Amino acid sequence: MRAVAEAGGPPPRRPAWRGAAAAVAALLLINTLLSLKNWWPTPAVLPDTRLSPEAVGLWLLLLALVAWRRALAPWALNLLTVATLALVLGRYFNVTVPTLFGRPVNLYWDGQQISTFLWVTAREHPWYVGTGAAVGAVLALGGLALLLRWALRTLAQRAAPYALRARWTWPLTGAAALAVVLHLASTVPHLTWHVVTDPITPTYARQGLLLANALLPGRVERVLPPSPALDAAMRQPPEQALGTLAGRDVIVVFLESYGALVYDDAQIAPRLAPARAQLAARLEARGWHVASAFMKAATFAGASELSHLSLLSGIDLSDPLRHDLLLTTDRPTLARLFAQAGYESFGLYPALSWDWAESRFYGFERFLDGRDLGYRGPALGYWKIPDAFSIARFEQLHPLAPGTRPRFLFFPTITSHLPFGPVPPHQPDWERLLSDDPFGAEASQRAMASHVDWLDMRPNYIGMFEYTYRWLGDWLERPRPREAVVLLVGDHQPAASVSGEGASWDVPVHVLSPDPALLARFTAQGFVPGTEPPRAPIGGLHDLTAAMLRAFAAEAPTRLAATSAHRDHPAPPCSATSTSTTSSSPGNCSSGPTPTPASCTSARSAAAPAAATSRC
Repeated sequence: MRAVAEAGGPPPRRPAWRGAAAAVAALLLINTLLSLKNWWPTPAVLPDTRLSPEAVGLWLLLLALVAWRRALAPWALNLLTVATLALVLGRYFNVTVPTLFGRPVNLYWDGQQISTFLWVTAREHPWYVGTGAAVGAVLALGGLALLLRWALRTLAQRAAPYALRARWTWPLTGAAALAVVLHLASTVPHLTWHVVTDPITPTYARQGLLLANALLPGRVERVLPPSPALDAAMRQPPEQALGTLAGRDVIVVFLESYGALVYDDAQIAPRLAPARAQLAARLEARGWHVASAFMKAATFAGASELSHLSLLSGIDLSDPLRHDLLLTTDRPTLARLFAQAGYESFGLYPALSWDWAESRFYGFERFLDGRDLGYRGPALGYWKIPDAFSIARFEQLHPLAPGTRPRFLFFPTITSHLPFGPVPPHQPDWERLLSDDPFGAEASQRAMASHVDWLDMRPNYIGMFEYTYRWLGDWLERPRPREAVVLLVGDHQPAASVSGEGASWDVPVHVLSPDPALLARFTAQGFVPGTEPPRAPIGGLHDLTAAMLRAFAAEAPTRLAATSAHRDHPAPPCSATSTSTTSSSPGNCSSGPTPTPASCTSARSAAAPAAATSRC
């Protein structure tokens, strides 16, 4: 009888106001712990005044159990405590991991890293610090469990019985339940978002599905499609798979938030067209040939890694679960293909400042993050390191020499990430850019003091891509000891607050080479010469993998196949590039006449009709 009374039986008599205060405190505590939000950009959390779907569900469960059994047995109370503690911890990690690591929780990878993280952290401190931290964590977890058990017992003993008797509480419970249902059903999200937080239980369900697909026999093959072009290239000898490259370097630059709106938007497109035209003129003067197309990204407004890995793997990863599942496999990537062919493969990730476990899957021979670059200039905004510095510093750390192997460089930029400011000062002097004072005191102070308007980020977006076109021109004008093929790829459209309602998922892709014959292999697949392609996308970014491999293979490529999943319109007609040659190119520092490639003189309009709106 004593045990039953402790869990859910009649409580000892106390003043009514104390019982009511305890019940209200218990309700608020449960809801607060299950609706925490991150204090960006720290590991700390803040309370959220909105309703937690799990808290409302727990309250309804307690009402049902008390109405059915009148009291909770100790084992039931303990079970509810453990389940609630798991939800609270899940809530904390669900709102904190994206801030710290730039991606959602992934139990497959995060679970493997916990022991490593703890060991590395402990090594940096005396043994008693690590021991004290471990003991403190255990005590905090135990204290949290006791606090939750008290709250659940109070709700079962006081709040639930009273709510079942007092009819005035029924409309309140019904309204809370209705708000949660409407929020989960996305019926009126612009209204319910202000009242209800997002639930944590789908995260647990998703992680369970991910682990099941990763660990159960045969599940990966059923869920994850193959990558025929990349698989075939891995089976071929290098002189066949990458024969046309003839030892040229391959550089893939993913331009953060570089979306189709730079061509489509009535306000943004006219502002950026002159900067893009100037870039095209600089490329033409330097001997670069250009071919361009629109392709559909694997994501919208964020989660750039979906687009990155779609290209590197040749698999459509627009479903994030596919992305997470792919990371549990040993499927090949372009980095591994180039390494197999004798290339030195680099991953350059200036946005990262922590150990990124997933990089093991990508297969880069060398991986550099922001810590490796040694940037000493002013920290510009949230992302600190300007893209121009990142590529300049990389080339300083890993200079090309006659004896170095050909290289494959994969460089996701970061400066043009939301909120698109402050815009770094333009510094054409790359020696100065690599110094401790890259911009000068006045320019640095002006940039640091610039206002980032979160309510209207479009002006900053325009300024950021004017800067991007400039530094790309500076970089691509620099002489290179040998030829390279450069791909400039948009990772996704910017947030809807910039790109507008109903914006497509399309992004520009530009392929650059000093060899018009190699560019002709891309135009044979739907790309067109120049930087102003027709507006219809010719495929998804995972289709770009196959297009690259067809262009790089020893045999002549076929046209990029269209699939209804990635294209609503027929591909544009193939356009031949100029076959004129010259003795001066980006891969050749000798003097000679300046070429006039047809790829830099396309007069196609950037105001072509936009594609149909997408599922965004």
